[in-house]
Amino acid sequence: MPIKSRRELKSIFGNNNYWFNTYKFKNAVEIKIRSGDDVIEFLVPKEMVSTSSVRLFVLWTTLPSIVLIIIALIFLKNQTKPLVKLAKAAERFGKGDYVNNFRASGSLEIRKAAFEFDRMAKRINRHLNQRAEMLSGISHDLRTPLTRLKLQLAMLKQKDLTEKMSKDIDEMEKMLNDYLQFAKTQSQESTSTINLNDLLKSIKKDFNNNKIFLKEADNTIKLEGRLTALKRSFENIIQNGLNYGDNVYIDIQKGNKRVSIVIEDDGPGIPEDQYKNVFKPFFRLDKSRSLNQSGVGLGLAIVEDIINSHGGNIQLGRSKYNGLQVKISLPF
Repeated sequence: MPIKSRRELKSIFGNNNYWFNTYKFKNAVEIKIRSGDDVIEFLVPKEMVSTSSVRLFVLWTTLPSIVLIIIALIFLKNQTKPLVKLAKAAERFGKGDYVNNFRASGSLEIRKAAFEFDRMAKRINRHLNQRAEMLSGISHDLRTPLTRLKLQLAMLKQKDLTEKMSKDIDEMEKMLNDYLQFAKTQSQESTSTINLNDLLKSIKKDFNNNKIFLKEADNTIKLEGRLTALKRSFENIIQNGLNYGDNVYIDIQKGNKRVSIVIEDDGPGIPEDQYKNVFKPFFRLDKSRSLNQSGVGLGLAIVEDIINSHGGNIQLGRSKYNGLQVKISLPF
């Protein structure tokens, strides 16, 4: 084992009665000890001798390293915090939330990226608002001539002709209402905390229909979203189920950080090869299940847009009641 010579020699001979020479020999340390008037000289292999400065060396290299690591972590945290803030703002904006309190911070490069993100978000919002206002304006302007046509038909004496024309006018009004509903989904709505059980119970109460069967989740499920938009999407699906089936069954299933809302009916269903097509705007299915037969085919397109903007997804399938199954998955 290595010998700690300095400590041992000092305890026996004192401070000034011995000395070392580590340079004279390549593989040995020369040790001289004064004993009276004589000097004793002997050699010790270097592998048997340990220097007392090793611990100091390790200490002086470890402590500055720890200090530098702590400083680096603090610096990195201060630099990554603006990036995390920017990522959260982008996530909120991607879900349709209006980001109006975002402030750029951090290094020059991060500030520039945040500034460009803010400009992009404002341009997109401006574009969406212009499109929504255009649809609302067109739909509103068309209501006036339709109202005049209704009044003129009411004054006609040819009942058969007036009934057919009244049906066409009613269908046009239904189309305009669909356009307005589509425009409303593009408008900004603030995000709030939503109790999913309470939301679906209120929807069932509004329908006031004993053919809607709701199975609530065992635990309270709260998610962040736009209340009016989500309520509109659920109402659309439930209304379709009531239109084309006798009963509607709603089941809330809680998973790991996601919740599934399964809405099923006992109607004719939809052909499997048309599942993707029914989500396309203005697509109308004229076969087994005549979706949106009095509308313009925007119902499910609006629903998909709302669900996707909340970070969720929607899937169609065959229900256990031989009708249509609509499964909506949302994060919470």
